[in-house]
Amino acid sequence: MISGTASVDELAGGAPEITAFGTEAVRLGGVTGLSLVAELRRPAREAVLPPGLHPIVPPAMSLQAWDVTESPWGAFSAAFVRVVCRSGARARTFCTGAAASTASAVQGLQTQFGFPARHADVSLRRHYDEVGLRVSAESNIGGGGSDGRGKGHDGGGGRGNGVMLSVSALDPDPLSVGDLQHVGSMNLAHTPLGLRLVQVETHHEPSRVERLAARIEAFDAAAWGQPLLDPYWVVSCSVSLEDVEIPAIRFVCDPALPAAEGTERVQ
Repeated sequence: MISGTASVDELAGGAPEITAFGTEAVRLGGVTGLSLVAELRRPAREAVLPPGLHPIVPPAMSLQAWDVTESPWGAFSAAFVRVVCRSGARARTFCTGAAASTASAVQGLQTQFGFPARHADVSLRRHYDEVGLRVSAESNIGGGGSDGRGKGHDGGGGRGNGVMLSVSALDPDPLSVGDLQHVGSMNLAHTPLGLRLVQVETHHEPSRVERLAARIEAFDAAAWGQPLLDPYWVVSCSVSLEDVEIPAIRFVCDPALPAAEGTERVQ
């Protein structure tokens, strides 16, 4: 099995800190959620993952975005860029970058769940015929070029104008709420047990799900923590109306060891 080759020490430089593991779940109410999977070019396979995780072939990126009405952190919007991988035999994702629209959401995502979150303008809007996502490091959210439906923009698409990410998704088609599946995230964080991959699960309760035809109009890979990410083809995209529960952390893993050797239970 192929393992990640990224330097754990280099990855640790941008890792957030969890000073204590929480015991209560965080519930998000009135969520509009966007999920997108795109294939990545070959350089972003094992080179973006720590040795404790295993890449898939072909490499793929998982993008998730939320517009949240109610939460312990108030209303907020957030986006997460993750590399699809495996931890042992289990499907997982490795989060390289995250952005949230409020300081309280950034702090909560960092200190409770180890997401490498930063403050940014995050706008997720759902209309009857389309869904749009824009993430910008500045208040003026711009646009990016497009290669056509299904194809991603090159990695420099958002540079120079503050745009970190721009996605356009059209022609919603209803799905059964049971058709949508979500994969847990492995977040590298400094914890009371040391530097660990924190296993974050999300439980989704959707009332409506639609699939869409999407394109990535702009993507600044460096702004999402990994310059090697180059999404070039959108495989799938969906939008859901749902509530989301994030349970308290139960397991962490040593990023340098396989899951069978490095997994620890925290509660």
